[in-house]
Amino acid sequence: MSDAAFRALARRAAARYVARDRFARYFALGKLTRDPIFRHVLEHGLIPPGSRVLDLGCGQGLLEALIGSAAEDPRAWPAGWPPAPAPRSVRGIDLAKRDIERARHAAGRGASFECADIRTAPLGDTDAVLLLDVLHYLDRGEQDGLLERARAALAPGGVILLRVADASPRFRFRLTLAADRFARRLRGQRVGAFHCRPLTEWKRRLADLGLSVEAQPMSAGTPFANVLLVARAS
Repeated sequence: MSDAAFRALARRAAARYVARDRFARYFALGKLTRDPIFRHVLEHGLIPPGSRVLDLGCGQGLLEALIGSAAEDPRAWPAGWPPAPAPRSVRGIDLAKRDIERARHAAGRGASFECADIRTAPLGDTDAVLLLDVLHYLDRGEQDGLLERARAALAPGGVILLRVADASPRFRFRLTLAADRFARRLRGQRVGAFHCRPLTEWKRRLADLGLSVEAQPMSAGTPFANVLLVARAS
């Protein structure tokens, strides 16, 4: 998919948010076009068709809006890419009530969203768990507990997608956290302590849960220290 084609898809996704909620629309367009994670997930088929998707810390449902937009016109999907995501179901959980309302409006059919605490909410059964830029808001014990529950909810052959900030490269890591703090203030959200780990520790923790792990840099076009971990169950 060319840059122009992906930007058109992102514009359609942003337009799914309520017209009078200009912040949600502008935030969606900026995030979808400047953050490499969204295109990467689609371009590499990381959400297999027919999956039960669980998005923990889903925010305003950006990925769900993008998937819904892709389903609107299948003919626009590039022939060289894996099939467009066609989840059996999508469930998003987030503590921010306003973002959950935004997600409900923008997502496609078959998606449901609930305002709840991912540390305690029942997870059910799933084929794909998304934890994108979420775990560092939890302390280490909570991180481990959530990962254990996500692993228990995962069907054989399922995948957990985590984007984390690698605490190893110090300057880029500090810049990543500064950008996160700014974004939270911009959205009117409380900025608390962040709990991060070096990439080697994240990989070891996932391996301890019986998952095979592949690490992929996920900061293209940015100065940040973000890494996508693709953790698969056998």
